[in-house]
Amino acid sequence: MSKLTLAVSIIASCILFSCGSEESPKSKPIQTQDEKTEAGDPPANAKPGKFDPAKEAAEVPAGPLTGISFNEYAHDFGVMDEGDAVTHYFEFTNTGAEPLILDKCKGSCGCTVPQCPKDPIAPGATGKIEVKFNSKGKKNKQTKKVTVTANTDPAQTILTITADVTPAAPAASPVK
Repeated sequence: MSKLTLAVSIIASCILFSCGSEESPKSKPIQTQDEKTEAGDPPANAKPGKFDPAKEAAEVPAGPLTGISFNEYAHDFGVMDEGDAVTHYFEFTNTGAEPLILDKCKGSCGCTVPQCPKDPIAPGATGKIEVKFNSKGKKNKQTKKVTVTANTDPAQTILTITADVTPAAPAASPVK
């Protein structure tokens, strides 16, 4: 029985000392979710491949703020053939008392190319944002976003274009 007691004591000692409180050199401290997320990183609840920085809340710009109002916030190009390129102009009005400065216009992908006016828009004046959509390589229902950043509150305005793209017929292969 003394050999059994000695063996159990040795095993218990080994287990006790191996579970010490020292940190192994490979272990890292656990980070909270706030520490893990940095500026520009997708939020933890974002679906993989679905993170769109344009949807993140933008900071209110410094300096005088004004207002912007669009005649329409969405445009449907309707049915079009794959490979067609189309253009639409979103008309807007500066509804504030300060000059409107459009800082940036950004499309949600390379097939959507917006063009903002470079010069400030006077209070009460109107302007246009040109949006070109190229359906090359696209098919079926397409929805694209244009994010307009300006000296407004909120700083970003989202415009949407849609199209129903008819896929191109597959190229006929030579008969063998």
